[in-house]
Amino acid sequence: MPRAGTRPTSRDVARAAGVSQAAVSLVLGDKWRGRVSEATAERVREAARTLGYRPNLAARNLRLGRTRTVLLVVPALTTEFFAGVYTGAARVASRYGFGVVLYPSPEGIGPARDPFASAQAALDGVIASSMAAEALTAIRGDQLPLVMLDSDPEGSVGAATVNLDIADGVRQVADHLLGLGHRHFLHLAADVASWTFEVRARELAARLREVPGTSLRTVRAPISIKGAEASAQAALSGPPAPRPTAVICDDDQLAAGAYKTARRLGLRIPEELSVTGVDDLALATAIDPELTTVRLDAELFGERGMQALLAVLEGRAPSAGDIPVELVVRGSTAPARSPR
Repeated sequence: MPRAGTRPTSRDVARAAGVSQAAVSLVLGDKWRGRVSEATAERVREAARTLGYRPNLAARNLRLGRTRTVLLVVPALTTEFFAGVYTGAARVASRYGFGVVLYPSPEGIGPARDPFASAQAALDGVIASSMAAEALTAIRGDQLPLVMLDSDPEGSVGAATVNLDIADGVRQVADHLLGLGHRHFLHLAADVASWTFEVRARELAARLREVPGTSLRTVRAPISIKGAEASAQAALSGPPAPRPTAVICDDDQLAAGAYKTARRLGLRIPEELSVTGVDDLALATAIDPELTTVRLDAELFGERGMQALLAVLEGRAPSAGDIPVELVVRGSTAPARSPR
């Protein structure tokens, strides 16, 4: 046992478990399989728990030449979605002794200052949203092990990509509204040059083309309630006819802006105008009626991003497959009425 007031060492764990220090190192470094038995591994883990042993990560990092630090580059934190991504990434990272530094790109787009004197010296890897991809140039993140979130798998600069199945989410929205009899649509699109928003526009147009008699008008807006109000005002108050009976928004904030515009124009939601969003933020149930929206699991997104980066660092192939999304139907959608 260690002396009172002293921190337990691997030697103390080895003595308590009745094994060598080498065996302790293998077990606690998760490299024991095929080298020591399962029973021995469990004995070592139990001894470490009992003694309250924690590896000396600083010494270990010096040996490995790693800082065990990952940078998560996201757009400016204007909603809780990317806070959820960080929570999921940090949860997985902590299991492996990694820390996650969150770096929001100014304004969500464009270049950003290098947060370290030398990112390559200070970081083991980077996880980046495609919405903040330009920030990678300034921090030389594209020269480090890199995982891209919401990025085109065919053209990504990352060693791996992790995506939500946003195309399926758009199809779920379109099918829901078509099933309610809507044929005239306004797409309130995010005014951000990003692959994920290109997918949304492409999939929506493709799905509506399959149904005769549909019309689709697209207007762009900054991802903010105020920005959405201005764009929706012009689209809903004037020609061309017929007026849309459904507004499909790229984001819940855009949907909230559409709500404010509809009320200003005297259009009742959902009786005269159905509205949908994407994300399922807290905002979606704070507005009235509550918003029909595509739920994106932000924390799972972050977890999968971190798992992919750990796989890249270890030379393994990350798990394949997009993360499923789910349409949550609430009070903002209803059967279509004939447009005025």
